[in-house]
Amino acid sequence: MLKGKCVIFSAPSGSGKTTIIQYLMRQHPELRLSFSVSATSRPPRGEERDGVDYHFLTPAQFREKIDQGQLLEYQEVYPGRFYGTLLGAAEGQLEAGRNVVFDVDVKGALNIKRHYGPRALSLFIQPPSVEELERRLTLRGTDTEDQIRQRIAKAAYELSFAPRFDSVIVNDQLPQAEAEALRLLTQFLL
Repeated sequence: MLKGKCVIFSAPSGSGKTTIIQYLMRQHPELRLSFSVSATSRPPRGEERDGVDYHFLTPAQFREKIDQGQLLEYQEVYPGRFYGTLLGAAEGQLEAGRNVVFDVDVKGALNIKRHYGPRALSLFIQPPSVEELERRLTLRGTDTEDQIRQRIAKAAYELSFAPRFDSVIVNDQLPQAEAEALRLLTQFLL
């Protein structure tokens, strides 16, 4: 059986990355895409389910996986609060011939790309401007003004990583950004 490949997406919050990933996964079954479920050491919220929304681990379990080299990438966001990608889960999907989609931060994306090399395509979804990004975050209505300021400050940092990705898709008009992502994935996967 043919092994799968990796497609890595990264973007500042509000760039439209999740919308583009959902479009590709729902509308294009021919791409055999399978979403990589991240691991976290935070407890489940609301209706979140283990193995569906996240792989929920205790901080001690997470540290153990780090020590054993069982993570493709990880980040300690706050003391004892980890997020990362389990190597075994990704490998299982790849061995089954699925093409695995990773939705990770810029550093995680570069680590996964380094691990898989030519078996991975890294895509950076970029807003047309920081002003447009701020407008989108405000319209989304999910963040306070302070959270939006923090996201914009983080976006400036994240945008500096764009040249290190295989391709950059500027999401100015969503249909064109979706079409460009589809073109790049089709070329890489098929």
